[in-house]
Amino acid sequence: MRRRLLLSSTYLLILLFGFFHIDFAIYGKSQSTDTASPSSIQSGPMLGYSTHKEVKIWVQTKNPSKVYAKYFISGNPEQSHITREVSTEHHKGNVAHLIADVLEPGKTYEYIIYVNGKHQEPKSEQKFKTQPIWIGKQSGPPDIKFALGSCAFVNDPKYDTQAKPYGGEYFIYQSISAQKPDFMLWMGDNIYLREPDWESRTGFIYRYTEQRSLSELQPLLANVHHYAIWDDHDWGPNDGDASFWMGATAEEIFKLFWANPNYSKKGIYGSFTWGDAQFFLMDDRSFRTANDNKTGSRSFFGEEQLDWLVNGLAFSKATFKFVVVGGQVLNPLSVFENYSTYAEEREKLLSKISKLKIKNLVFLTGDRHFTELSYIQEGFEYPVYDFTVSPLTSSTHPPITEKNPLRIEGTLVDDKRNFGTIEITGPLKQRNLVFRVFDPSGKELWSRDIKAK
Repeated sequence: MRRRLLLSSTYLLILLFGFFHIDFAIYGKSQSTDTASPSSIQSGPMLGYSTHKEVKIWVQTKNPSKVYAKYFISGNPEQSHITREVSTEHHKGNVAHLIADVLEPGKTYEYIIYVNGKHQEPKSEQKFKTQPIWIGKQSGPPDIKFALGSCAFVNDPKYDTQAKPYGGEYFIYQSISAQKPDFMLWMGDNIYLREPDWESRTGFIYRYTEQRSLSELQPLLANVHHYAIWDDHDWGPNDGDASFWMGATAEEIFKLFWANPNYSKKGIYGSFTWGDAQFFLMDDRSFRTANDNKTGSRSFFGEEQLDWLVNGLAFSKATFKFVVVGGQVLNPLSVFENYSTYAEEREKLLSKISKLKIKNLVFLTGDRHFTELSYIQEGFEYPVYDFTVSPLTSSTHPPITEKNPLRIEGTLVDDKRNFGTIEITGPLKQRNLVFRVFDPSGKELWSRDIKAK
């Protein structure tokens, strides 16, 4: 009897050992960081800002998860680093901001996203670049190429009220990616909040998630650095202003879904440099007087932001200075939401630019659902440009009959969706800038070049 019990006990131990061994093997396999699994990613990864020593990677998961990225210099996976692990939360849209901070300047890195310890199979190449050191180098500043556009509508039949789809030709993002820009500037109306969206935090997160999850957009997000401003449709209702009751929520969710390098204490304005170019990302909503309020002084940027911009332009040592704004700045016609409808503030800004003799200044603007290049020299020591690029995937509103007297002949595009690029090349003392505009398929529509003064 005793022997039979011993045998039974031994047999039970063998069974239990086998069970735990199998369970451990399965568990160990599921937790392996080297094994790909069905994607847990809702949208992204997206590359945010890039500096010499730091890059931000943005990603949104389908469910609350733990996320990190592994990264290494291209071709050298043996010497990899990982970001700090971040937990995504439903309340924050399941969004993670990952910081790669063991980097060397002027290098290209590959990266891999891990969700709950599982390697997420890339849907395209996943590479980012750090900015090179050039000041004091004989080689001079690097060549720069960036893409830009505004007005990106993605159809959502559940909530759309238009008689026919307002968005389309999403393959434009593949054409932008094919240009291999260093980064992209999103110049406002990057999403289109609908009526069910702008009354709640849930609505904001829903709309951002819907637009960011567009399949055609994913390769561009993963391999090009992105910077953004907003205009009225990312802010709230059409033509919204500082009176919008959900402004704080609009700001919070914008900063959650974009990855600019810095922001002001109030609003979303900030600045960054790339090579010998400096970019001033402006906020045309947080401080804005209602369009129809003509009872007193009218604010577009607001005094504090305007002073910040003027000081920044005066201080900047960049060869080219780009001011990125949701609406047109130079166009003198007081129509729709042009800066000219805030004539006193516009005159104040342009007067200071003239007195400071700012060189190589270019406004980059959106909103209008057409593209054109404007130019002004009279009253300025150096010419000032305004490159308006719109729309990306929203509909156009042809024909454009307004006679902008500052429009450079041959640059109006009002009958098709489009995007732009800007290239800066040449030695430091002989920099050349080229504006280009392309249709959704990537066909070049026009180009103009200017020499640095």
